[in-house]
Amino acid sequence: MRRAIALSCQGAAAGGGPFGAVVVKDGLVVGEGRNAVVPDQDPTAHAEVVAIRRACAALGTHDLTGAVIYTSCEPCPMCLGAIWWARIGEIVYANDRADAAAIGFDDAAIYEEVCRPLPARRLPLRRLLAAEAIEAFRLWDAQADKVPY
Repeated sequence: MRRAIALSCQGAAAGGGPFGAVVVKDGLVVGEGRNAVVPDQDPTAHAEVVAIRRACAALGTHDLTGAVIYTSCEPCPMCLGAIWWARIGEIVYANDRADAAAIGFDDAAIYEEVCRPLPARRLPLRRLLAAEAIEAFRLWDAQADKVPY
């Protein structure tokens, strides 16, 4: 956790957000990251996502089952999704979402939005060409050698 906190301080000093994360598997640090949204001009460059990308690259897999992520702040919804998809088994955090909101990183609207039914969302969703798009799903589903995730 102290490494994640140190990375969060580095991120703030380097012009990124004040967030850091470390992925640990089998007692070893396999990936770490700090927020680089502004310096990298990448809205997905949150500390947790950066750490997950580096951990997966280091281990040569998309599956981080058994890993723990230490993060300087409770993960936002995007990062929580990435942690979920990476199959990380535990999240350990320091600051919480209220602490983040107090300095301008407020995810409350996102949490509210995902709980609304699709027609009631503020960000409109419009379905298009579903009958054509389903073909890719059929192809994937029929593959005997697919790697599920």
